[in-house]
Amino acid sequence: MPAPIRLRELIRTIRTARTQAEEREMIQKECAAIRSSFREEDNTYRCRNVAKLLYMHMLGYPAHFGQLECLKLIASQKFTDKRIGYLGAMLLLDERQDVHLLMTNCIKNDLNHSTQYVQGLALCTLGCMGSSEMCRDLAGEVEKLLKTSNSYLRKKVHLNTLFFFSWFLGVLHTSVVLLTEMCERSPDMLAHFRKLVPQLVRILKNLIMSGYSPEHDVSGISDPFLQVRILRLLRILGRNDDDSSEAMNDILAQVATNTETSKNVGNAILYETVLTIMDIKSESGLRVLAINILGRFLLNNDKNIRYVALTSLLKTVQTDHNAVQRHRSTIVDCLKDLDVSIKRRAMELSFALVNGNNVRGMMKELLYFLDSCEPEFKADCASGIFLAAEKYAPSKRWHIDTIMRVLTTAGSYVRDDAVPNLIQLITNSVEMHAYTVQRLYKAILGDYSQQPLVQVASWCIGEYGDLLVSGQCEEEEPIQVTEDEVLDILESILISNMSASVTRGYALTAIMKLSTRFTCTVNRIKKVVSIYGSSIDVELQQRAVEYNALFKKYDHMRPALLERMPVMEKVTTNGPTEIVQTNGETEPAVLETKPPPSGLQPAGGSMLNLQKSLCLDVMEMTSVMLRMVSRFCKSPDHYFFSAGIPSITAYNKNGLKIDFTFERSNTNPSVTVITIQASNSTELDMTDFVFQAAVPKTFQLQLLSPSSSVIPAFNSGTITQVIKVLNPQKQQLRMRIKLTYNHKGSAMQDLAEVNNFPPQSWQ
Repeated sequence: MPAPIRLRELIRTIRTARTQAEEREMIQKECAAIRSSFREEDNTYRCRNVAKLLYMHMLGYPAHFGQLECLKLIASQKFTDKRIGYLGAMLLLDERQDVHLLMTNCIKNDLNHSTQYVQGLALCTLGCMGSSEMCRDLAGEVEKLLKTSNSYLRKKVHLNTLFFFSWFLGVLHTSVVLLTEMCERSPDMLAHFRKLVPQLVRILKNLIMSGYSPEHDVSGISDPFLQVRILRLLRILGRNDDDSSEAMNDILAQVATNTETSKNVGNAILYETVLTIMDIKSESGLRVLAINILGRFLLNNDKNIRYVALTSLLKTVQTDHNAVQRHRSTIVDCLKDLDVSIKRRAMELSFALVNGNNVRGMMKELLYFLDSCEPEFKADCASGIFLAAEKYAPSKRWHIDTIMRVLTTAGSYVRDDAVPNLIQLITNSVEMHAYTVQRLYKAILGDYSQQPLVQVASWCIGEYGDLLVSGQCEEEEPIQVTEDEVLDILESILISNMSASVTRGYALTAIMKLSTRFTCTVNRIKKVVSIYGSSIDVELQQRAVEYNALFKKYDHMRPALLERMPVMEKVTTNGPTEIVQTNGETEPAVLETKPPPSGLQPAGGSMLNLQKSLCLDVMEMTSVMLRMVSRFCKSPDHYFFSAGIPSITAYNKNGLKIDFTFERSNTNPSVTVITIQASNSTELDMTDFVFQAAVPKTFQLQLLSPSSSVIPAFNSGTITQVIKVLNPQKQQLRMRIKLTYNHKGSAMQDLAEVNNFPPQSWQ
């Protein structure tokens, strides 16, 4: 048989391969030749063949058939053979394979060899891949070499000794990981292992009090990975348990005060310590210490550390509000950060910190942020300002000014409920009517880009235009405005390219209202209204035709129909037969089991909808539709069918999963019945669960009572709730959901959009 090629030639040949397939072909051909050589017991070229196998192993090709050949080379008397044999054993073998035990006797003999380099090879192999059995059998030989005067051998022996003792911390680390997993999965195991808290505390104390240990030291901290694992296990064991929490309070305080923060390793341990303190029943002083650590994190140059600090503070602000308030200025400074993730977390936390005492200062900072933030922040920021202003407004004037500032700054980004809510606020603030209409008039002069602001201004001018012209404002210096100037503004809104169809409807209705408030411009108003009787906008045309009919046939009723709106009462949700829509108003359930009352208004009681009351046929159509749906709801359950509609997962976050299943009606396909099922995969129950939903105005929705308010842990049960949606126009279904619940002692709240409804559920 010809001599096999050398390793250098093999490397050169493989490097000439142009494709992966060509390389594999070369490797397979050479492997076949090596196997043939091994079968013929060719001792001459065994070392060369094993070296080539090791190169192939480094390239990722299988080389396991050379394991026994490595053992034969180790048993050889030649140093070059032993060197390749030991190298092959370290690469191709490990403690999981029984073949490695066959080397024990060879290594024992080589440890007693007269040549130090052979002894060094044996020690190196033992330290690299020695199993517990091998180390136990060879510990005596290693101990003898500890007494040698040869520095070369002493160095290698000491390295092996460290390898022997490294098994202890490795076992401890894996044991802590195993205990953590068992406690998370089984409540019985959690109760059983709580007795280990004192031992874990003692181990953690030894780690933080021990001196320099180079084999486990990371940036001056002893075994930070084990410390983090122990802290995580302590957090699980101390949750909802007074005795365990009391036992670990002192060590947590010690870790929090003694850990170095100049390196990320120390910050990681401190972060885990903070999570543990906030999750167990710790002392109030310890919780303040944890929040102060998070406050220091906010000053860190590392963006990741600032982000986790903001996220952690957001979770704890409900339970330790006063402690978090101390870091309010630092949190507000994070609004100026260049990182968008940090800005979003800082914005959410800033809204959580708003209360009656700091609302003026916080709103000032948030309004500055609204002026300069990116477009993707404006919608959420505007909504947060609206909610905070409604809850903590110190005065009605401040409330109105704040909402107007938001509409002026980010009017195009606010939700649909902003307009009717501000209109309601203005209507209820009788003493502010003159001031508000004057401010709005000046705000829209020459600028119609912010459509919600223009809509509110149009409504107020139509409602309180007489106050604007009379100059009765006492809150600030009144302006001199004539009736014609007011009509000029409204007409320019009607013809502006920026005005949406809804805005033009507001302006036309405002002009119509001014016919009862102005005395000198009634003929001009009639002319404007008659012009839009032929508008290509059907909605605008319909309004103009109705208003013309008022002038011609029912002029004696016009003052009564267009009189000033009374104070609006804010309706609140008080039962399962009402739902909160996206525009912030509560409407009666569409799918009631009883017929609706005769005076029922259409959904969405904004002023725009109230003005539609002139169109009586629309009212009658809506009433008939509601009665049809009411009769349908009296039908038995078999009138619904699923028709193979696939279910969807609407929400899956933080262990909470919401699934939607669908049914359609045989008698009225416009009605879709959605059954939600909420499950909890965490280790603790979720209590006080509330599911809310809102749909666009073209839909009507009824949310029935849930089966429970507690979602059991470990997916051991579900909450079911039924949603009925009326979709007369067969439009694509979209829904916004709001989830509120208590979990692990914290109040949780989240919003989500559901846009992946299957077509079968709405077509």
